[in-house]
Amino acid sequence: MEPTIEEEYDMSAEYEPRIIAFCCNWCAYAGADLAGVSRIQYPPNIRVIRVMCSGRVSPDFILKAFQLGADGILVSG
Repeated sequence: MEPTIEEEYDMSAEYEPRIIAFCCNWCAYAGADLAGVSRIQYPPNIRVIRVMCSGRVSPDFILKAFQLGADGILVSG
């Protein structure tokens, strides 16, 4: 007997999106760094990448992140 769709793709499993955060060195990254120093945890499915300025994030960086499997992008300054 063939498995049903629900059995094949476990619909009850919680979805964890992979998010890439490009953070400005002078603004947003300082907040992420402070969270780390204060031992405040954020989800492990978020990856923070420090950039010198959020205005310098190339669209190529964003497209490459999506090509490599990112589900969402955050550009924060």
